[in-house]
Amino acid sequence: MSVLTDFFSEARNAAANVAEVMARGRGLRLGVTGLSRAGKTVFITALAQQLAALAHAAAEGRKNPLPVFRVAAERRLISGRLEPQPDDNVARFAYEDHVAALTGPDRQWPQSTRQISELRLRLDFERRTGLRPGPASFVIDIVDYPGEWLLDLPLLEKSYAEWSRETFEASSTAARAPLAAEWRGFSAGLDPGAQENESVARRAAELFTAYLRASRAETYALSTLPPGRFLMPGDLEGSPALTFAPLPLPDGHKAAKGSLAAMMERRYEAYKSHVVKPFFRDHFARLDRQIVLVDALSALNSGPAALRDLQRALDEVLAAFRVGRGNALNRLFRPRIDRILVAATKADHLHHLSHDRLEAILRQLTARAISRADFSGAKVDVIALAAIRATREAAVRRGRETLDAIVGTPLKGEKLDGQIFDGETEAAIFPGLLPADPRDAFRGDGLAMPEGEADVRFLRFRPPLPAFGADGKPLPAPHIRLDRACQFLFGDRLS
Repeated sequence: MSVLTDFFSEARNAAANVAEVMARGRGLRLGVTGLSRAGKTVFITALAQQLAALAHAAAEGRKNPLPVFRVAAERRLISGRLEPQPDDNVARFAYEDHVAALTGPDRQWPQSTRQISELRLRLDFERRTGLRPGPASFVIDIVDYPGEWLLDLPLLEKSYAEWSRETFEASSTAARAPLAAEWRGFSAGLDPGAQENESVARRAAELFTAYLRASRAETYALSTLPPGRFLMPGDLEGSPALTFAPLPLPDGHKAAKGSLAAMMERRYEAYKSHVVKPFFRDHFARLDRQIVLVDALSALNSGPAALRDLQRALDEVLAAFRVGRGNALNRLFRPRIDRILVAATKADHLHHLSHDRLEAILRQLTARAISRADFSGAKVDVIALAAIRATREAAVRRGRETLDAIVGTPLKGEKLDGQIFDGETEAAIFPGLLPADPRDAFRGDGLAMPEGEADVRFLRFRPPLPAFGADGKPLPAPHIRLDRACQFLFGDRLS
């Protein structure tokens, strides 16, 4: 972006931030994003439900469901409630619909959102520190956006030639090459200097998109490459801004006017101008804190190549943040994300003995990116969690052995050792142990399984049976370490 554009963007954001603070008072904007199948919608639903219902737990004599969240542990939370969202031009996160899906007779995981959405939550609490101890309010604006959009932000600093070169390099790895073969074969026959051709551009974009879609498929669990909107085009589908693809350009290539390369480059720049920059300007640059959800278990299922691919994606993700320790003026006029939490989801698919090991693998995945962010002053942490726990643990006897198992209802159609589950029957699964040394996962040493058990992929489970309060409303579901996430993200602002 030009210096002049930067100036006007900063001025616009400053005015928006001042207006937000005046309207909401004490609070923050939390960005929630996730790479493919990470459970972003479930996380936001569970987080809002837990915080909104937290004050009622003590009043009804129930156990505090978030014991590590200090404001709850110290019984300083008075109430929590949803409020109308602040931005009239952004969709509201469909919280009620998602709760109904999770707790209804069919108990289904909610559909993933494919657009940006928001939810506002207000917490009333007792302040115990500061100049004015006593009752106070804290507003959390949750901004939900697809992780693929975040991967687009580095494009702002890359030319079409640089992006093409990096994309072809990534597609040549052992994990991606078979998936990219048709697109690469078609591209190899193209002459970048040939006359621009709409049919050729459309075919290249179709094959490139098919490669991106195949990479994200559950079988391979590879992280999505930019442009993210190719997989969720919305109302831009079929537009020139989404009808381009990388070309195999020689070093130092200069696109001649009217050539195929010039056509692709022009559309790449249009994508940045009409898709990436507005997202950065209107939403991303206004965030205070961020959580990035990661489905590390799918990558572990698929092997070391998928793990390394995920590591590269996380490097790109964390490099995109405007990190730094903000002060009061920074939060008003130039907000910088000062806390980032990277969370490996679906920890309930493992026995608790592997939860710390999953965190260690995630820390290994993010080590390089975290060191860069820490250097800029941001506080970064990793966590293994399950926003909604779909399993419970059990000790199962097999002969003279006692095995650590998880028990849940696998989704209909899930398969294990030749058995196809019907979606109604509970099953005890032996998930094995993740390696104690996270480096072993990158070498292909996966789960340590009980003797006689085959290595299994992680099954998907139905949501747990809901419990209901005295008012007939569904109570928040059990979780794993969601309270730790709340303390990291909000605890310092609720002291």
